[in-house]
Amino acid sequence: MREEAVSRVRTVFSLLDADGNGVLEQVDFTLMADRVAAAAPRSPEADRDAIRSAFGQYWTTLVDALDADGDGRIDFDEYTACVLSPERFDETVGEFARALSVLGDPEGQGLVGRGEFVALMTAIGFERSGIDALFEAFDPSADDRIPVATWETAIRDYYAPDQAGIPGDLLVVGAKA
Repeated sequence: MREEAVSRVRTVFSLLDADGNGVLEQVDFTLMADRVAAAAPRSPEADRDAIRSAFGQYWTTLVDALDADGDGRIDFDEYTACVLSPERFDETVGEFARALSVLGDPEGQGLVGRGEFVALMTAIGFERSGIDALFEAFDPSADDRIPVATWETAIRDYYAPDQAGIPGDLLVVGAKA
């Protein structure tokens, strides 16, 4: 497993840990899902429901795979063991990637505008400098949009344990653009 992948998931873990208590709990995923859905007011309700469902599946996958003692808490080491294991997490990350990228396309044209992208990534908690660098790395069109498929693939790559030097690395605090 590459250190870049661990750094990426460390960043996401800290963003998901809404109350900063060092563990993930169901409430963290509910809060995040609601924030992200609220950041896409022009998207169809079905797409906002899909992201809530994807966050719910994300939590369910973690708790089912890792919460052996049934306390409803996942620490960083447990989290990493699951999300960086493709055989355990690929289906979940695929659902999440699709739901998030489609949420950024309220017109259903297969394109995500910078405004929607920034709003969603800010709702997740990423820093603006990383968000802007990532969007630029996707080589936006003249009208400042990127393909939904490009963003979906980048989300999947973000969770891949063997990936390094990918656009998603720009979201890691301290990464070089």
